[in-house]
Amino acid sequence: MPIKVQSHLPAIKVLESENIFVMPEDVALRQDIRPLKILILNLMPTKITTETQLLRLLGNTPLQIDIELLQMATHKSKNTSPHHLTVFYKTFEQVKDQTFDGMIITGAPVEQLEFEEVDYWDELCEIMEWSKHNVYSTFHICWGAQAGLYYHYGIKKYQLPEKLSGVYDHRVLSPLHPLMRGFDDTFKIPHSRYTTVREKDVRRQLGLEILAVSDEAGPSIISSKTGRQLFITGHAEYDRETLANEYYRDVNKGIHPKLPYHYFPDDDASIDPPLVWRSNATLLYTNWLNYFVYQQTPYDLAELLKKYK
Repeated sequence: MPIKVQSHLPAIKVLESENIFVMPEDVALRQDIRPLKILILNLMPTKITTETQLLRLLGNTPLQIDIELLQMATHKSKNTSPHHLTVFYKTFEQVKDQTFDGMIITGAPVEQLEFEEVDYWDELCEIMEWSKHNVYSTFHICWGAQAGLYYHYGIKKYQLPEKLSGVYDHRVLSPLHPLMRGFDDTFKIPHSRYTTVREKDVRRQLGLEILAVSDEAGPSIISSKTGRQLFITGHAEYDRETLANEYYRDVNKGIHPKLPYHYFPDDDASIDPPLVWRSNATLLYTNWLNYFVYQQTPYDLAELLKKYK
């Protein structure tokens, strides 16, 4: 089944070229079913790229999904045109009276700042608080996961000795958990960050469960016991070339980064890296949508407000 998006979103052409089923809004309105309402809070600077990455995974499920894109009103984007944001994005003020089956909070390149130093932190806290009763299940990514763990559970992040960048092996700790259904015992996910959360801090929280861990990258998939909050410390949505683009960006800035680990064949940056995490990423998002959104949310989303307020 398709994802439903606004008719002229730039991601549509890319996704259609990959045979991802995308339904323009005017066509979807003629169908007599209720799509899942998914809100994407896009904090990444290259918003069109992130839109495409996430829609690719959300569109590869048997469910029709109605996508709403959200930006921060208290932050001015430097890498996305004002026209694109005006046409395709809403602010929290415009959606706060609505309810959603699910929400995705993306990563952001601000992890070296203290949370309270981020210019939109207060607004993000307001959205995360609102999500407790207006969203059934929220999927946090990378810095978004660290921010969610800090806000909801008081779990701190810690600076790493060097940037964690590469494609890392992970072990499934809870193979019977619905989010991990269909996963192999080990799988790969890219990571790209300067900070981390510590496994012992997560385990102290009785309301949380670590579902997958990496010996090199730490706890990577964390779920609340209810499944209404999921935290992914890596970037399963990344494209083949995303880590390469970030590496060359940092080189051009004079940062002198190390090559991403386990990424370029023989550590040769002239060779295209293999795409070895797409099936895992697809399964992760499909399981979330099926077991924690579609199977759980009421048909009438107004029931969320009655239940959780």
